[in-house]
Amino acid sequence: MLENGRSHISVRNLSVSYGKLEVLKNVTVDVPDRQITAIIGPSGCGKTTLLNCFNRLIDLKEGVKVSGSVLVDGADIYNDTSVDPTEIRKKMGLLFQKPFPLPMSIYDNIVYGPRLHGSYSRRDLDQMVEKQLKTVGLWEEVKDRLGSPAVRLSAGQQQRLCLARGLAVEPEAILADEPTSALDPVSTQHIERTFNELKKNYTIVLVTHILRQARRVADYIIFIYMGELIEHGPAEAVLNNPREKRTQAYMKGEIS
Repeated sequence: MLENGRSHISVRNLSVSYGKLEVLKNVTVDVPDRQITAIIGPSGCGKTTLLNCFNRLIDLKEGVKVSGSVLVDGADIYNDTSVDPTEIRKKMGLLFQKPFPLPMSIYDNIVYGPRLHGSYSRRDLDQMVEKQLKTVGLWEEVKDRLGSPAVRLSAGQQQRLCLARGLAVEPEAILADEPTSALDPVSTQHIERTFNELKKNYTIVLVTHILRQARRVADYIIFIYMGELIEHGPAEAVLNNPREKRTQAYMKGEIS
């Protein structure tokens, strides 16, 4: 359990298999509310699988079997039949490794989700676009070309646009799967700085293979190795004084 008792996402005895391959093995951990939690570990260890369990995106994988529980705001999203996966995904903004702007204008990318879920006036939509683009630090760069295709933006701008698009539907949490791995250093700084601002209002879960990034932004660390939860806790403690031998070896670069 977390020391302050405040968790937004709670995982209990979670196991995930693809056919006979067990990808996650009996994982139990709490994700703190309004902090940046970094999931770290070697490639193929189950980091993205764990992230995809938080919004039930894992359901879309063929041949997957999930056992255990994931609680979001206290609701068991796998075992409570009243839980709507679509609503869970709406609660969890998702940022992929590679940005995927919709094939439409910058403006229409932002308002796409809100238009699906509600009725808004043009004035409301205009204010929404300005607010979210300012939130991700993109407004000044694009305010004079909101009608131009989003695909004309640079990769870094596209990723910030995708983040703004996710925020426009007012999620509770932001799930980010190595969101800066395809970006240049300046764009990476933009995203990291934005995350640090957003954690005042959102729970953020970040999958990263870059330990330097975890050190820069994480408040809490979850270390996964070969599908097992090895260690978790406040970032400073896990990164600088890990208890477990496998965590120590990973921090030293002895396993990767």
